[in-house]
Amino acid sequence: MKAEHGHSREEIARRLQGSRKEGRLRDAVYGGIDGAVTTFAIAAGVEGAGFNSSVIIALGIANVLADGFSMAAANYLGTKADLDDRRRLYRVEQSHIRDYPDGEREELRQILQELGLSGGVLEGAVKAVAAKPEKWISLMLASEYGLGPAEPNPVAAALTTFFAFMLAGIVPLLPFILGLPDPFLLASAATGLVFFAIGASKSIWSLSPWWISGLETLLIGSCAAALAYGAGSLFRG
Repeated sequence: MKAEHGHSREEIARRLQGSRKEGRLRDAVYGGIDGAVTTFAIAAGVEGAGFNSSVIIALGIANVLADGFSMAAANYLGTKADLDDRRRLYRVEQSHIRDYPDGEREELRQILQELGLSGGVLEGAVKAVAAKPEKWISLMLASEYGLGPAEPNPVAAALTTFFAFMLAGIVPLLPFILGLPDPFLLASAATGLVFFAIGASKSIWSLSPWWISGLETLLIGSCAAALAYGAGSLFRG
């Protein structure tokens, strides 16, 4: 069985260094799926109401720009809130180490005990970690508050969400913009492929087979589109 990653000294060092960087997968999936769902939902709703393609194009482009920016802004503010909270907790631990060193050392000792250390090895580890305040605080943030080693990056999160939203969201509009025959049918097929592709690519980071992950995302997107089409059909003249 092929290993998921290498185990040489250099490969391990690179992998551990990379773990300190925040991934953008969640932001890309979040933006891509929402972009495809909401834009196609608009197309389905307008089609269900019986309006012409120009209405779909106008509302779709407005959605891609406005909703994409709105999602990016919301992700920026949410990620920034996480970053601010992390920095607040960092300063809390920093002040505790300064003002209550004995209590913080005991916390460190108990954390390392839970990792299986004991006796002289435990005391040596406590002394070694406590000698490096940055490492000490990082360990406390992870063990006491459940925070990962990477600091959230609000700008990168927002940009990833926005561009993923734009790329996926423009797909349902292309058949209408290009004036292709049966544009709604083509938009449905293209959007379905986008849903499936996002889900299938997501399986790289999960235990689900690629086709199950793809079908799951396709089903969720199809339900949203069906609801929008049904709502639009209520207003058909």
